[in-house]
Amino acid sequence: MNLRVPVKVVVVGFGMVGSRLVDELLRREPEAFDITVLGAEPYEPYNRVLLSDVVAGRTDVAAITMPLPDGARVNVRRGVTATSIDRESRTVIADDGSSHAYDHVVLATGAAARIPPIPGLRTSDGSLPAGVHALRNLDDAREIVAATVNSPRAVVVGGGVLGLEAAVGLAGRGLSVTLIHNVQSLMERQLDPEAAAVVRSGLEEQGITVRPDSLSSEVLVAGGHAVGVRVKDNASQAGNPSTGSGRREEVVAARLIVFSVGTIPETGLAAAAGLSTDRGIVVGHDLASPDDPRVYAIGDCAQPPNGSRGLVAEGWDQARRLAEKLVSLVEPVSAAVELVAADVEAKAHLRLPSDEAQPSMAVRLGALLTGGATTRAQSDRGIDTRGTDVVKVKGGALSVTTMGVCGPSRPNGVTQRAVRLADPRAGRYIEVVVSDGILVGATCVGDPRVAADLTAAYTRRTPVPLDPAFLLLTPVMPAAAPASSPEHMPEDAVVCRCNGVTKGDIADSCAAGTHSVDEVVRETRATTGCGSCKDAVCGLVDWLRESKEAVPEPA
Repeated sequence: MNLRVPVKVVVVGFGMVGSRLVDELLRREPEAFDITVLGAEPYEPYNRVLLSDVVAGRTDVAAITMPLPDGARVNVRRGVTATSIDRESRTVIADDGSSHAYDHVVLATGAAARIPPIPGLRTSDGSLPAGVHALRNLDDAREIVAATVNSPRAVVVGGGVLGLEAAVGLAGRGLSVTLIHNVQSLMERQLDPEAAAVVRSGLEEQGITVRPDSLSSEVLVAGGHAVGVRVKDNASQAGNPSTGSGRREEVVAARLIVFSVGTIPETGLAAAAGLSTDRGIVVGHDLASPDDPRVYAIGDCAQPPNGSRGLVAEGWDQARRLAEKLVSLVEPVSAAVELVAADVEAKAHLRLPSDEAQPSMAVRLGALLTGGATTRAQSDRGIDTRGTDVVKVKGGALSVTTMGVCGPSRPNGVTQRAVRLADPRAGRYIEVVVSDGILVGATCVGDPRVAADLTAAYTRRTPVPLDPAFLLLTPVMPAAAPASSPEHMPEDAVVCRCNGVTKGDIADSCAAGTHSVDEVVRETRATTGCGSCKDAVCGLVDWLRESKEAVPEPA
């Protein structure tokens, strides 16, 4: 019996975070909400994290599609853009003329690629010239892949995570790639100069020309198509004899130019509705706007009190927390219904376990990800978001992983011990930061095995050895074992770190009736993050199926 009046929720944005919120609501209370989703892109939701894999040719476009929400009370309108929010009448107006009433509206509008004001970068109508792209959406990835056919040389502007992934991907397709970055150190937000130097060497070993401390001063266009980039030394490098080259300016020829110089949160809809915006849409720890408790923002467009890193795990965590809050706000339809409900055994929103029932997958994954609690605790410093700040570069043979306190960031007033291993000739750099016996940060370049162990120790708060130097080489946690030997994996071994899915979660899913990898993915969300665990998940599912078939039926 449905004892509640469905709550109207309008979700503006159908990317990875918006679609995750819908999924989180449906996993908890599928009958409690009437959900309308307005997605500006005409596609099904897809894994934006894997766009660089599409560019590299490691993943097909069809493989990054995410499942559509499955619910009778969900109305997904793809290719429809929200144009305004009337907070007085509580309606969202869309560009197709439709109007959507809400009890709560969630802005998951994401962020747009930042395009710097460089001469030659805009045509007369404000668009980018042919051959110039930003890698932000599915159309961008498709256009870049198509451009590689007739572009033997490419320039990537921006040495952050996505810039590195794009450069490696294009080099893997056989293009001659030049990477231009405006400061000396690559990934300067995550890496210190010594680690960045190791990363640079790894890129150059893949045939990529790296131009650090350089500025793209002009995009050269001929016949409406980009033909190169004018590059000049940055102010910090100009006149510095230690650079050796002595060059002040040069032209790098290329018919494919990819800009990856950051993003700009989409705040226009919120600002037009009179909501506070800064860099993003201002929200509190509860993800609600301080101007209107019925309006929320999550993902790249949101600006919570502790700031945002722009990572998908952070957006997914926000979606989960907001779903929990919205479910908690659902009330019975009336006092009369409440009297009827009093005669019905109370059921928790998240289907917590009873004597004869297993907890829902949402509960078990949430408990795992947060270290045993169903929600992240709030302290004087805000929401604990440990585990949502792991950065992993998908750079083919180049392995780069950072988490927590790393690179140049060092909080004041906190007793920390940092130990590092620098082995540039072997392409390896590892640093661990320990405080009060717990790993609070790490940087790992060139050793994916150690990176996996450090990630497990960091996200699960595993006590570290008395001598942190053991963390630099010795495995500290049971990692996802190769699929060929899953019998040696403990049940709590994490297989999908993006979603915190363990071997036990996958085994429970299979025992409950799922038989294929696709079904396990829908139930557990394994592989829907960075995708690096796909082989392990497939191997584990195959092994579980074979093990079940090998057990004889009871007589």
